Parts: sequence; structure tokens; C-alpha cells
Amino acid sequence: MSIDKLIHLHFLSLYVLVLIIFLIVLYKKMSVKKIPKKLTQEKYNATIIGKMVEVEDPEKSMFNIWPFVNKLKRAQILPKKFNESLLINKIYRDSNNDFEHILLNTEKENHYVVIVANLTKNKIIGYLLVDSLKKYL
Repeated sequence: MSIDKLIHLHFLSLYVLVLIIFLIVLYKKMSVKKIPKKLTQEKYNATIIGKMVEVEDPEKSMFNIWPFVNKLKRAQILPKKFNESLLINKIYRDSNNDFEHILLNTEKENHYVVIVANLTKNKIIGYLLVDSLKKYL
């Protein structure tokens, strides 16, 4: 076998090896389910600036939370079979209009999943399980 064919065979086998490694990494990356970020109590409290005011017209003020809600359902934080029209309980906004807290009903009475959204960055920060509405009243 000539040296040209050996070099060609060597590079071909190296290419196949790199391709296999790439496919394995890609498969692992896709199989890992992204878990929604759960906020600590400190980070949650930091988003409550001043008095929280209830949003009167939730349809007008709310941005798209449904992809995050689907992640919560996949992570079994929210029940998968829950009527979406009854899911949102209330929406509160801080006095600076920086953060919005979207309270979602759960199967337990007086227990809520609060989605915290940063309005200035237009993104969801995370969620927290809350068992009372004292901070909002």
C-alpha cells in the first residue's frame, strides 16, 4: 500500500471518529430535558419592589408564558391535564413596572405556582411554589 493511500485512510478514519463523537454529544444534548428554573426565596423577594398591584386586564399586559407553562408540565410541577382557561389565577406587577408575577392555580387549594417575569428584559426569570397570597394583599 502506498503512503498516499495510508494517509487518506488515516484522515478518513479520523473524520469518521470525529463524526461519531459529534453525534453522541448531539444526542445527549437533545435527550436532556431542560428543567425550568426554580427561584430561591431571596431572588423571589427581590422581585417584589414596593406594593404589588393587580393587573386589571391580564389579556392585554401579559406576554407569552405558554412555552414556560409547557416546561412546568413536562417537569410535573403543574398537572398535564389542567384546563388552561382556569390556569391563571391573578397577575400582579410591582410598583416600578419591572416585574410581573403570574399566579397559576394548582390542584391544591390556596397553593400557586408563581411565574416571575422581568418586563424590562421581556423574559421569564423562573418560578416558585407559594402557599399564600400574603405578599400580594
